[in-house]
Amino acid sequence: MSNNSAVVVGGGIGGLATAIGLRLAGWDVTVIERAAVLDDAGAGISLHANGMRSLGILGVGDAVEAASRRQYTGGTRTPDGRRLALMDGRALERELGAPIVGIPRADLHRILRDALPAESLVIGAEVTEIDATDPARVAVGYDGTTLKADLVVAADGVNSRIRHRLFPAHPGPVYSGSTVLRAITERPVDGLTADFELTWGHGAEFGHIAFPDGRAEWHAVLNAPAGVRYRDPLTEVRRRFARWHDPIPALLAATNPEAVLHHDVNELVTPLPSYVSGRIALLGDAAHAMTPHLGQGACQALEDAATLAAAVAGSPTVEAALARYDAARRPRSQTVARDARRAGRMGQQLANPLAVGLRNAAIRLTPPGAMMRTVLKHADWTPPRIAPRAA
Repeated sequence: MSNNSAVVVGGGIGGLATAIGLRLAGWDVTVIERAAVLDDAGAGISLHANGMRSLGILGVGDAVEAASRRQYTGGTRTPDGRRLALMDGRALERELGAPIVGIPRADLHRILRDALPAESLVIGAEVTEIDATDPARVAVGYDGTTLKADLVVAADGVNSRIRHRLFPAHPGPVYSGSTVLRAITERPVDGLTADFELTWGHGAEFGHIAFPDGRAEWHAVLNAPAGVRYRDPLTEVRRRFARWHDPIPALLAATNPEAVLHHDVNELVTPLPSYVSGRIALLGDAAHAMTPHLGQGACQALEDAATLAAAVAGSPTVEAALARYDAARRPRSQTVARDARRAGRMGQQLANPLAVGLRNAAIRLTPPGAMMRTVLKHADWTPPRIAPRAA
């Protein structure tokens, strides 16, 4: 298909990547984002091989890798610093042919945004109406303007209004039981030797992602009732993790209190029956919001973007393309979401002292090769080629 138009609702990682892919397929694309700024300055992200391969197919992989730090060293520890599992990022890279990298979300957003023409981005506008009564075109209304498109992509996040409109009987997102505080340090951190590290306590996790300039993102995940907030979040994190091993104190000392973000982790526990309805496709968190315990949320959105673009490029009709997209993406992404939930229950969310001790012993006894296969299970994915059909 060519000379077609699409509207992407949501300018996050998945939405921007989809717009890039659809343009590679020869489509005109408009991205509508209600936020005034297309970034998430207070957070970092790890991208596994499947995410990097997707970015490569979209033509931005080299730029992302240049702005990233490869994650070769680190692993998992206990609060007193004892090693549970050692990360061998070089071995993973050899197995998969692509590295695991750490990058500030704001930098990833910028790279994706720069790959699109400025006129295709509508920022600070909210979609208020979607009319799909015409089987051939979908009308999208925002801020007094109406666009008609052959395809609408709903990349509007975990609380997707479009998902609710398409599947009103679906229960929607639910609280996972975990809340997360996070920030990027305002300066390089002395003594930061690991590229990526997680530490598991009792119902709590602390982790960091190192960046090329020596700064790092840290996150603290806690079991807590939904909606709990702290008057001084950084002071609370310092209190909770005061006795945890280095470099946790140094990471917190290098953080501006005003930089700390706090949000609850919500997920779609009930799988959607479809990711498509008519000429509307759900993508990313709108389709399969998952917990962060496998580090696959953004990678799955990037897989969605590459798969949708390839399906659109290689199919004779929008309907055929969306059927291909749904058949390819729904089983895989829902499996990853289920496995992420299980990983959280056996990892960060585990609070019973006896259960934590048994878990730690089991991890120490697990051969490194078996640990590697756990990562490869989800990261070993190759995107389809985006090759438009001949006219």
